[in-house]
Amino acid sequence: MAGKPLHIVPPVSGVAEIYDLGRGPETTGERVKRLQAEARMLAREEVERLDRDLRCLACQAETIAEGGEAYPAGIRELASRISVETAQRADILQALLQRLG
Repeated sequence: MAGKPLHIVPPVSGVAEIYDLGRGPETTGERVKRLQAEARMLAREEVERLDRDLRCLACQAETIAEGGEAYPAGIRELASRISVETAQRADILQALLQRLG
């Protein structure tokens, strides 16, 4: 496999060896774009985690709502509402994520 040879960058105190992959230094504009892309990616991951957590909560609430006499009537009713409302919000969140691409 032919490619560019790796070059060792001069050592910097307190930093492990770094290898130059031949791209040259990153400009400020390139760095800003890269950091913005990373921030968007991390934000999306966080929203996806929220979506999963909401769906898990809705499922747990539905289990309680359908738990029969083991749970008091007021708790079953509240859990039923939480289940429906949380699932709806998770659906809205998912739709917004899909719209963003």
